[in-house]
Order: sequence, then structure tokens, then C-alpha cells
Amino acid sequence: MKKQFAVLMLIATLIVLGATANNPTQADTVVEVPAAPSIGATISDFSLPDADGKTQTLSTLKGKNGTVLIFVAVQCPVSNAYNERMEKLAQDYKARGINVVGINSNAPETAEAVKAHAATNNLTFPILKDAGNKFADQLGATVTPEAYFLDANNKLVYRGRIDNSRRGDSISATELRDALDQTLAGKPVAKSSANAFGCSIKRA
Repeated sequence: MKKQFAVLMLIATLIVLGATANNPTQADTVVEVPAAPSIGATISDFSLPDADGKTQTLSTLKGKNGTVLIFVAVQCPVSNAYNERMEKLAQDYKARGINVVGINSNAPETAEAVKAHAATNNLTFPILKDAGNKFADQLGATVTPEAYFLDANNKLVYRGRIDNSRRGDSISATELRDALDQTLAGKPVAKSSANAFGCSIKRA
């Protein structure tokens, strides 16, 4: 009897697994993210609202020597661990003609939440709301934080992580700053990409 019951349970389990495989749930659905543009590609101008609802564009926010776009989040602990480093980056390079711009593409996070988060964490660089994650799709962004450095002509010269430390306590590689410094010095960027890590962008 026990053997028959075990066989019946096995058959029932296989039926359930088969039904699940043929009818994936929403949670099982994999969102395909478009490929990121190639290094050297020119990023076209965009139009996105800031946390106050005012429309901003790349042409008005860009620095004379380049622009750093960083995909950020309100609730992601990894992105939040970078708040001070992102603000320091913005302050350090603003005087050198490179502007930092934050992009929030997380569908559940409202513009009001983005504004409150920036105020709480003393983030002074502009943060734009990418409703429908269209700009994240354009750049192939997948996580927060993830950085894209455009030169003075809006050509993509670096994409990926800011540095190698999630918590900021053991930084041994600073790929983003290296790319900025090398570009400002008129040198080619030695490392044009480094895999970003963090929380996945919650797409609409």
C-alpha cells in the first residue's frame, strides 16, 4: 500500500511540474533587456522629467567635458550603499566639467519617493524618473547602481560598475573614476567596461 501511494504521489508531482512548465506564471516570465550600445556609440538626446516633474534633456544637463549617467534606486541596499560615493563623484568632477545625472527606472518607485530619498541622503545631482523604463531599455541597463560615461560628444566611453566594493570598505578598483580621469587627460580609456552589480531594475 505504501509503495502504491508513493507511486501515485510521484505521478501527481510530475503532472503538476508539467503543467507549470507549459503555463509559466508571471514570476517565471523572464524580461528580456535590450543589448547595451557598443562602446563608442553616440547616445541620442533624451527627455525625462525630474523629481519635480520638470522636463530635462541630456543636452541641458550634460557637462562640457562629459556626463555620467547612473541608474539608481530608492529601496536597493546596494544603490544606497553608494549614495555618499555618488555624491562625492558628482562634487569632485563638476568643477572639471563632468556632470552626474541619476536615472530612476524602477516602476514601483514614484517621483515623490525619488525626491524624498534624494533629500534624505543629501544627493544634490539631478535624478530623473524614467517611467516605463524606456531609457533603461535604450542603454541596456539591468541593475542599480549602473554607470554610463559619455564624453563631450555624447559618445559612450565606459559602462558598468562604479567600483568593486558593495559597501565601500574595501575599494581596490575604481573603473569609473579611472575612465573620467583618463578622458580628461586626453588619454584612451584603458578599461571601457566592468560588470555592474546590485539590485535588478524593476521594469514596468
